[in-house]
Amino acid sequence: MNVAEITVSIDEASVDQVPTLARQVMGRLRRDILEGALPPGSRLRIEGLRERYGVGASPLREALSQLVAEGLVLRVDQRGFRVASAEPETLRDLIETRCLVETAALRAAIARGDAAWEEHVLVAHHRLGRTSRSAEPERFVPHPEWEAHHRAFHLALLEGCGAQALLAYCAELHDRALRFRHLSNQVAWPLRDVAAEHRAICEATIARRADDAAALLEAHYRRTAEFLGMAMAGTRQDR
Repeated sequence: MNVAEITVSIDEASVDQVPTLARQVMGRLRRDILEGALPPGSRLRIEGLRERYGVGASPLREALSQLVAEGLVLRVDQRGFRVASAEPETLRDLIETRCLVETAALRAAIARGDAAWEEHVLVAHHRLGRTSRSAEPERFVPHPEWEAHHRAFHLALLEGCGAQALLAYCAELHDRALRFRHLSNQVAWPLRDVAAEHRAICEATIARRADDAAALLEAHYRRTAEFLGMAMAGTRQDR
């Protein structure tokens, strides 16, 4: 069966099947947006997406509508869709939220976390530290393994707080920041010593120095915004 036949079959799928298909394609769309495969501001044409993902129009529209609700996709004149822009102002709002929410979660984790939590933080930091940040040595190329360890480390820092709903929200904020980090790394890599920043955060956390750990985490996030601003300024000058 070729792609066209598969697409027709999916279009004719029962209503009960569409939500499952929509969830699957939404996950693939979200990943491609966050990782930059679908660049900020690019048009999302249904026909092109059908060919890209091998699914029909109905689950695609449902998936896009869900991503509109998440702020990753914009509806254009009620007729089409576009990847949301990655402006510095949007990142600043995201970082303000992360600084408020995650520093509070980190303080709670330091106050409540046990020895098992400390061990989890140390293991997550060790795995992150032994993985290259870029997939290529001469230029920055996102490295999926590093990204996975990076996410695990930041969430491990907060897990000691014990509030599952808060941790889920922090995970969502981390994922939303991914595409901004990729843009900022156009300038930040290799100028920024991210490994040293992570090491300082880890050491302050394990030592239960809550004020230092919270300040280091906040500075870590704000540096991303600074480099993104530099990257965006360079893009405007090129244009």
